[in-house]
Amino acid sequence: MSDAAWLALCRISGLGPVRQQALLARFATAAACFQTGAGMLQDLGLSAKQIHALQKEPEELLTAADRRWLSSPDTDLCRWTDADYPPLLRQIPDPPPLLFIRGQRSCLVQPMLAIVGSRSASASGAITAEAFARSLGESGLCITSGLALGIDAAAHRGALTSGSVAVLGTGADLIYPRANLQLAHRLIEHGLIISEQAPETGPHSGLFPRRNRIISGLSLGVLIVEAAENSGSLITARLAMEQGREVFAVPGSIHSPLSRGPHRLIREGAKLVESAEDVLSELGPLYGALRQARPVTAPANWTPEDPRQARVWAAMDFDPLSAEEIAARCGLTLGELSAILLEMEISGYLTASPGGRFCRLPPVS
Repeated sequence: MSDAAWLALCRISGLGPVRQQALLARFATAAACFQTGAGMLQDLGLSAKQIHALQKEPEELLTAADRRWLSSPDTDLCRWTDADYPPLLRQIPDPPPLLFIRGQRSCLVQPMLAIVGSRSASASGAITAEAFARSLGESGLCITSGLALGIDAAAHRGALTSGSVAVLGTGADLIYPRANLQLAHRLIEHGLIISEQAPETGPHSGLFPRRNRIISGLSLGVLIVEAAENSGSLITARLAMEQGREVFAVPGSIHSPLSRGPHRLIREGAKLVESAEDVLSELGPLYGALRQARPVTAPANWTPEDPRQARVWAAMDFDPLSAEEIAARCGLTLGELSAILLEMEISGYLTASPGGRFCRLPPVS
């Protein structure tokens, strides 16, 4: 019933991540969102059709593809309420409440770095992307990309043995482009395929920009290797900047159209990198925090050493608070607070709740 309810929420037309999160914040579980009184849904901005759909049993909304997904031993779901929901992805403005996954679930909580770029990559660009991915993967980072032709595919190839995550703009049961089908099967052995789209969702131009926010949202930073000035990779870079992630760019020849995207990003403040070490040195303490094992709960006598963390810890409670409420209590800006909350959540002292709220984890006695 529970998994069916999560999947059924995805099948309600126009019910995107923001409204799904509003429902979860109101009713706590996906199953509780269904067969509730219409009056309780009126103030959530839902349409009459959406409210009508929520009066049904979840199973009534499922397709044959949904039922196959739920019954297959090779497919899985990662729900917003799961302990291994990717911690960085929780921090973006519209995180998907449900992820459809295939492969090694343990990759969800690994520190990730995105490598993206042109679909029409040069031979040199593909070699560069593959080399960066291999070196960064061997350093402990899981490489994320979009399974597109060109730079994306090269990045996945470079990190095949260390672990790579492919984020799809289609359903996770459909590999697009089909030229990368064999690569996708190899990815599943050591890495993970992720999508927020329900099974049998085909390729559609509007879904790929949404896919890009997940690529950047999962990652500590985004590395651009070759991109034209109007490349979709620059959308991923812009989203990364908006999400507070690091943006890196590999420079190229001033004569190559594929250098214009990286050079533009460098002019706008992206870090120019020439080696994997350049990337690792910029990622800083968040990379180290993500590599450490997360404690289940904070020790009873834990005192933050960082004075800013101490202010945040003192301002919080075991009841969820919004970031705005916490910022007002401890006198920090939202930008300053966001990084602190992320470090404390990764370390296992705080947890995020639906609706962008945070609370302390109960201490160990």
